[in-house]
Amino acid sequence: MPPSKFALQTEVPGLAARRIAADIIDNVLLRRRALDDQLDGVSAHPAVKTLSDRDRALMRRLAATVLRRLGTLRFILSRLLDRGTPTDSQRAETALLLGAAQILWMEVPDHAAVDLSVRLVQADRRAAKYVGLVNAVLRRCARDGQALSEEAGQHVVDVAPWLFQRWSAHYGETTARAITAAIHHEPALDITVKANAQAWATRLHGELLPTGSIRTLLHGAVTLLPGFDEGNWWVQDAAAALPVRLFGDLRGKTVADLCAAPGGKTAQLAHAGAIVTAVDRSPARIRRLRDNLSRLALSAEVVVADADEWQHEPFDAILLDAPCTATGTIRRHPDIGWLKQDSDVAALTGLQQRLLNKAVSLLKPGGTLVYCTCSLEPEEGEQAVERLLAEETSLRRVPVDPSEIAGLDELISPAGDLRTLPNHLARPDPRLAGLDGFYAARLIKA
Repeated sequence: MPPSKFALQTEVPGLAARRIAADIIDNVLLRRRALDDQLDGVSAHPAVKTLSDRDRALMRRLAATVLRRLGTLRFILSRLLDRGTPTDSQRAETALLLGAAQILWMEVPDHAAVDLSVRLVQADRRAAKYVGLVNAVLRRCARDGQALSEEAGQHVVDVAPWLFQRWSAHYGETTARAITAAIHHEPALDITVKANAQAWATRLHGELLPTGSIRTLLHGAVTLLPGFDEGNWWVQDAAAALPVRLFGDLRGKTVADLCAAPGGKTAQLAHAGAIVTAVDRSPARIRRLRDNLSRLALSAEVVVADADEWQHEPFDAILLDAPCTATGTIRRHPDIGWLKQDSDVAALTGLQQRLLNKAVSLLKPGGTLVYCTCSLEPEEGEQAVERLLAEETSLRRVPVDPSEIAGLDELISPAGDLRTLPNHLARPDPRLAGLDGFYAARLIKA
């Protein structure tokens, strides 16, 4: 992007972060571009690298807060706008969303939130005519927004309607609302450690969860935290760390980790003493997996291949963390509900079934298959396993025992599988609560 477009940013502190946040929000909602892709890597927004670390963190929080609270924000603005949201200027609407989000949920003075949103529309040719409107509406928001936010809680949810309808149908409306409430809070940082978990919890100013993960509210560059360079731990949501526990003792066993990148579960398997073969189709993601294993001083054979076409002699155990809609990670990726569509679920179930069939063919008699997805959709979890069991008579389900998951029996489905939800693991401080939504089933081959 030409530097001239960002010339105004250097004159007003905080404007650059807000302008980039506005671009990113527009790209998510209009162009279906993932939030994380715009923050880092080759497809990142070209101006991200011009921000200081502090402004980069602010920019990310601005974008994420709008996406977490989009339903509520649109409800509030509908009450504050006499003629509705401007239809001929996306930047005007985005400036309103950003301003209202700062007023209601961020530690930004109201006058600064209003002023910087006004400057956003001033700098946009199509939006400039709405300067007065943005100024007036956000001033009203500072006065009446909190009451309207409470009213919104009775009428709207901050998730795409298609997702809420699905969750209500499968889990019940009460649980669906609890899931959406959990999405409001930016999740804490979860860490899996090699050893001395309590000592590391103290050192990282966190708490040791019943499952063995460490949860901390520390934010910022993970690479700068104690123990990272030394390979003492890796970042992994507490729910994502549970499926590997279903294998039991893995010492000396051959294990295939299919769809393995970025490698958190590969690291768990290797650390548990397994002889691991990690397979993933993406060379870029495999490079990240190799880097993680190197930092952690853990070893695995790494293969770049399509798992559903890969050939190998049978393994003692197989972990299949299948590609999915990832709706269970919506706490960490609030753009997911706005990027995905209902049709995406059906599009992925065929791939998941092929991968399951391949996993069965790669499993020794008596071997254990753990299938998991970070999805809340039953087609990608419970129903996929039921279809497989109906087709593969050599398989039987081994239910999860509460003792295997720290006695947290609420995480076990009626069929005996692992099913975590974003509203699980309640805590008095909501910032320390919640889990990614995960499903896992353990199957034994006769």
